[in-house]
Amino acid sequence: IILQKYAKLGKRQKILLNFIFFQYRYSYDFPSLFSLFSKYKSLLLHPKSRCTIALKMKKIIYDKFDKHAITNLPTITFPGRIITIVSPEETGKAVNYLLESDILGVDTETRPAFKKGEQHKVALLQVSTHDTCFLFRLKYTGITSAILQLLENKEIPMIGLSLHDDILSLHKSIDFKPGHFIDLQDVVGDLGIQDQSLQKLYANLFSRKISKRQRLTNWDAPVLTEKQKTYAATDAWACINLYEEICRLKATGEYELITS
Repeated sequence: IILQKYAKLGKRQKILLNFIFFQYRYSYDFPSLFSLFSKYKSLLLHPKSRCTIALKMKKIIYDKFDKHAITNLPTITFPGRIITIVSPEETGKAVNYLLESDILGVDTETRPAFKKGEQHKVALLQVSTHDTCFLFRLKYTGITSAILQLLENKEIPMIGLSLHDDILSLHKSIDFKPGHFIDLQDVVGDLGIQDQSLQKLYANLFSRKISKRQRLTNWDAPVLTEKQKTYAATDAWACINLYEEICRLKATGEYELITS
């Protein structure tokens, strides 16, 4: 019944109802929100109403996002396919697929070291499109000629965060000439944002939390858990979302920076 009523609304009414639902979805269920909207829609649709004005507002972003505010944000995870690559023979097909994309998100994971002087090579290279993420388990695949082709690719932008560290770590396994890498830390300052971490940037630009609970798990484990796979894929995919949103905001100016 609710869906039938929703279908009969005009475009402007649907936009407003969607806005109300997005703002208050954690406080009320959809039928309750719809009832409130139906009761007060004449007031809500008035040109000077707060809801109507809010639809025209620019995105609010902060130069420094409060880390304590991240805790209560809804968690975001990668919604697409995750494909784990464990043999050298599989890398060629995976790389060919990735090189057909127009943009890629990139990240790496390394087994954490808890003892002084202990070091480990990069265990995982995750590379994502908008809907598919490949997890290259470098401990088993090594850096094949196909993976090398990907890393040295000059055509497709590969977006990451703190890429200097990732590239430096990969260089410990093989020497290569880095391709078309774009570090979010080099571009986010154009919006006036000073934060550098992926979690803070995503919370700032999308009001969503990226969980970091799997960061210090064993990335050299014989079999990765589903939580590890989702964590790895989310980090790579989030880089694409952040870069595209930064570019959009820079091009349109549709944001307001709040300085601390």
